[in-house]
Amino acid sequence: MNRPHSHASKTGKGVGASLRRKEDARFLHGRGRYVGDIAVPGMLEVAFLRSPVAHARLLGVTKPAGAQDRVFLAADLPEIAPIRAVSALPGFRVSEQTALATGKVRHVGEAIAACLASSRAEAEDLAAACEPEFEVLPAISDMLTARAPGVPLIHEHWAENVFLETRREEDLSDLDAVAAAKVTRVLRTSRQSMAPIEGRGVLAEWDTRLEQLVVTTASQQPHVSKTGIAEALGLDEGQVRVIAPDVGGGFGYKAILLPEELVCCALAMRLQRPVRWLEDRLEQLTANANCREHHYIVTAWADREGRLLGCDVDATVDSGAYSSYPFSACLEAAQIGSIFPGPYILPRFRYHTLSACTNKPPILPYRGVARPGVCYAMETTLDALARQLGLSAEAIRAVNLVPKEAMPYRNLVGKHFDSGDYKEALRRAVALVDVPKVRARQAKGECVGVGLASFCEQGAHGTSVYHGWGMPMVPGFEQAQARFTPDGVLELRVGLHSHGQGLETTLAQVAHEILGVDPARVRLVHGDTALTPYSTGTWGSRAMVMAGGAVAEACRQLGERALTIGAALLQAERGEVELAGGTVRRRGGAGIALEEIARTWYRRPQNLPADVDRGGLDVTAGYRPDPDTGTHSYACHAVVARVDVETGAVTLEDYVVVEDGGVLVNPMIVDGQVLGGTAQGIGTALYEEMPYDAQGQPLAGTLADYLLPGATEVPDIRLDHMETPSPWTRFGQKGIGESGAIGPAGAILNAINDALAPLGAEVFDLPATPARVLAAIEAARR
Repeated sequence: MNRPHSHASKTGKGVGASLRRKEDARFLHGRGRYVGDIAVPGMLEVAFLRSPVAHARLLGVTKPAGAQDRVFLAADLPEIAPIRAVSALPGFRVSEQTALATGKVRHVGEAIAACLASSRAEAEDLAAACEPEFEVLPAISDMLTARAPGVPLIHEHWAENVFLETRREEDLSDLDAVAAAKVTRVLRTSRQSMAPIEGRGVLAEWDTRLEQLVVTTASQQPHVSKTGIAEALGLDEGQVRVIAPDVGGGFGYKAILLPEELVCCALAMRLQRPVRWLEDRLEQLTANANCREHHYIVTAWADREGRLLGCDVDATVDSGAYSSYPFSACLEAAQIGSIFPGPYILPRFRYHTLSACTNKPPILPYRGVARPGVCYAMETTLDALARQLGLSAEAIRAVNLVPKEAMPYRNLVGKHFDSGDYKEALRRAVALVDVPKVRARQAKGECVGVGLASFCEQGAHGTSVYHGWGMPMVPGFEQAQARFTPDGVLELRVGLHSHGQGLETTLAQVAHEILGVDPARVRLVHGDTALTPYSTGTWGSRAMVMAGGAVAEACRQLGERALTIGAALLQAERGEVELAGGTVRRRGGAGIALEEIARTWYRRPQNLPADVDRGGLDVTAGYRPDPDTGTHSYACHAVVARVDVETGAVTLEDYVVVEDGGVLVNPMIVDGQVLGGTAQGIGTALYEEMPYDAQGQPLAGTLADYLLPGATEVPDIRLDHMETPSPWTRFGQKGIGESGAIGPAGAILNAINDALAPLGAEVFDLPATPARVLAAIEAARR
């Protein structure tokens, strides 16, 4: 679709240009380099003996005869401290996750022993020959039973199986008397797996010359991984170098410290040999972190016009058995209170959230974190109110959305919106899916419906937000280094990591916008803690806002130095020259290219005046927006869905996303982010589910069981972009990396329920599988 460009690139290569991704050449030709592509002489492969039960006392492990020196238990690696991810929020209970289980196992797949061999197959044979002995304990597989009377304690020094409770109290007892409509919905979302194309992987080596641990790992945040590894192994951070090569998808899964990483590091140090572990798909699905298992009880009140009077939310999140480093186990549940109001004016609000501890793998900050579930809960509740009042889905949203003229806006829970026109996004989405046409089909008896979901995405969270959430990892100033090499290539160094977002291209566009250097002459260095400034990494839709701002500032300062040197070489006063098109020139006169300035500085210093700026052509600069409460992109998703009442199958006939990500640094890459996120959200709504039985056994161990949407399940998604610049960022850009994944669950479920409304049926749980749709129809018939 056509889109406005409030910041169109003047040259077709800077901010606002749909420049082809520089990195695609190596990816499309198979030249990417992942952990699995790296092998070094003398390398040993690791396979882990994993717990087959969800909850048990570990009484011992018998190692295979003749292989005792190749099988390592927790007692063999006492140098590894337990993983502790501690929230500063009052009442948070701290778990300790040992790298290899000791005393108890707390979920299926928990690592018990590390087995080493020259090949993965031999190492797996060793693991299969180990004989663990257990005293099996009752498992907690349902988060709603975590604090039931008489249930076993997963962490026996705790008072109950709860990481944290949060609440906001407000008396809502008077609303029943004044409301024209009241609905209560009990909603549930299923546990999901991130399922990146590349699983986790780590190669650890001990450099005897430097006395340094070199860790090549698939990580979204190499500097935070370095900090975690150093703390766990008792090393100073200078003794740890983390390298993240090409990373095949992250989604938050590669933003946590894994026990397997620590085991490989300890073994490499102890054996003085390289040690590698590559996660297989069974491990990825069942042994390591999942996310998004939520349960909501939502009550909402509205007046006759559909205006919300208040909401009461009781939410439980299954946080698994341990707190993941560095985000902690309570991030998802603790977010619910702040983000539930979304883009709506909510005068009164009460909430209670619970981070339940269960015998499942830990949860992590998946793409969108709690927002898809929260959006689903709010949006389906709005539609239920609309049906009770006889209003359209569009009308009830229009009267509740924060108006454009109220921006910037702070809602009752302190969330600060920066800019936008939420009602215009709604209007466009409704027009594009042609709601009257859908209603005409319904009148003819077709089981078809239209669903809407309006939401905002807070991205690029800053220091104040994460400090307020009690996070153990608080981001500060994002830093970037910009320097010219002696031949005039512009080298950018950033501490975050690109794993599909196209940062090698977009950050080059930012540099071009400031300095005029052709993006082809810009090289991005990232993913190596020895070469880049400290950063908390790539997560929370922060990269383009934070790193883009830091690169812009570093390039600005570098440009100032180039202007000073260029003026001296041109025998001009500093105020007589300007920087344009990659050249320092006299205003209206001759100029000297930045490449020539670099060559002179490095290789012909005799041509420089004696009093030239000695700062050089190498600058490190920091950036943090003010205020740093984050940017707020927003969207309205509109869906047309057809339901087969005989089979329960759902077909998405039309899908529209009206999105406002502020100034789009590269619109083509933004389209890819939104389309990919929407496909992921379709999986949340219709397909993806990691079920567990009553004994805590995962029931989806392959991609034949854990269903992901493919090309035939994703419709032709139509995008319409608005551009409302953020007033708080360097170019007006906003974080939108998670936006596509937030809206589909609410929009699709609303479309399904709109289609089923003539039957009196309603689906409450995600994903809306054919079995659940048929169950809803059958319940209505009864």
